[in-house]
Amino acid sequence: MAQIKGYDYGSTSLATSPVTMQDLTLLKKTLLWSNDDDRYLRMAGAVLDGQTDAVLDLWYGYVGGNEHLLHYFTKGGQPNMDYLGAVRARFGQWILDLCNRPYDQGWLNYQHEIALRHHSTKKNQTDGVDTVPIIHARYLVAFIYPITATIKGFLGNKGHSADDVDAMHNAWFKAVTLTTLLWCQPYFKENEF
Repeated sequence: MAQIKGYDYGSTSLATSPVTMQDLTLLKKTLLWSNDDDRYLRMAGAVLDGQTDAVLDLWYGYVGGNEHLLHYFTKGGQPNMDYLGAVRARFGQWILDLCNRPYDQGWLNYQHEIALRHHSTKKNQTDGVDTVPIIHARYLVAFIYPITATIKGFLGNKGHSADDVDAMHNAWFKAVTLTTLLWCQPYFKENEF
């Protein structure tokens, strides 16, 4: 795998997530997570492997077509194309990680790192850019729908049954909701998350 700038999954330099493994277990329970969801996420990972560029083309077209979303990659109204490209590479890897990585402490720590990179705590630092200093939490949450709704067509591209596609899509929806929730953690005051 080619080195992705700023992708430091598993690095010992990452902070330990303030969300505990017990918290993660309870969040998954709240999402009605099952062993089948794990299996269907792996299936989705196999289906999406090789399609991430097409997925990202769709998602980036959506972001680029909405000035209020593109805003988060800009300074003075001008998009930083290098920043968009670096984030795109990591976003593509996130698709595969979401489906294929075990949701263990290392995964939890990397979700926390992603959270900090959206928040003013670390926004722009990974890529050494000067753009707006935070992605507002409302758009993290609102993005759950387009990221979930648009993936279903890709999940159906490799000949799986309609039931399997629905199950993959359902597991994807739970996983996207879970990660988005984890990414919102820095936006809460202490003891509010």
